[in-house]
Amino acid sequence: MSTSVLTEVSGDVTTVTINRPESLNALNEETFQAIGTAFTEAAANSRAIILTGNERSFSSGADLQGGVAKREGINLAGANRIIAAILDLPIPTIAAVSGPAAGIGCSLALACDYLVMSEKSYLMLPFTKIGLMPDGGSTALVAASAGRHRALRLALTGEKLQAADALDWGLASEVVPAGSHLERAGEVAAVFAQGPTRALAASKRAINRASLAELDASFAREVEGQDALRASNDFAEGVAAFLDKRAPGFTGE
Repeated sequence: MSTSVLTEVSGDVTTVTINRPESLNALNEETFQAIGTAFTEAAANSRAIILTGNERSFSSGADLQGGVAKREGINLAGANRIIAAILDLPIPTIAAVSGPAAGIGCSLALACDYLVMSEKSYLMLPFTKIGLMPDGGSTALVAASAGRHRALRLALTGEKLQAADALDWGLASEVVPAGSHLERAGEVAAVFAQGPTRALAASKRAINRASLAELDASFAREVEGQDALRASNDFAEGVAAFLDKRAPGFTGE
């Protein structure tokens, strides 16, 4: 059983915690699969799910110390299926974010129905910094909430979007004082768990279908684009520069 993801059940609420603190909860294939399994099991036994990391980080994104550096790592098509499954769950999901929610970790947070951010946390799509493009559905998830130009700004610059700005852009549901994100997520989850489950499920389904009608097409474009980019010299240089802690020298090749 994987220890990279922990689950805790309290009444009708399951908390799923990404547990790789040594890497700021960077995601590898094992961890992603464990998240999918935890959500599937929780959906069968609970009425609300919280997804969180630890005090330092929600998730720093794909693990660049592992397989990604070898042009392997997370199976993107499989990760997309897990993100789509989270969106389609009939019960409410709440992301409790502290520190970074970056890369495909940002996609996981945005896939949840309700996003509680610590005031010191941030969202980030740093893909272009290593010669890649946003994935995990983020090209659709960000644009659906924040609009085209803001989605392009995050994708092209790779900048950190602080919690207050994420709230202003419509990417977060609440911003709370540092250290209280998980407590607040628990309060929200408790309310949802006592709510009318069929009405909540129908509301989720209707809003997601209306706002994310092109999600499957976005997944397909992201997979196609990433497959090509992962074979590029710029990607190899971007990862090498990241690991060497230096500025990359991109050539467009």
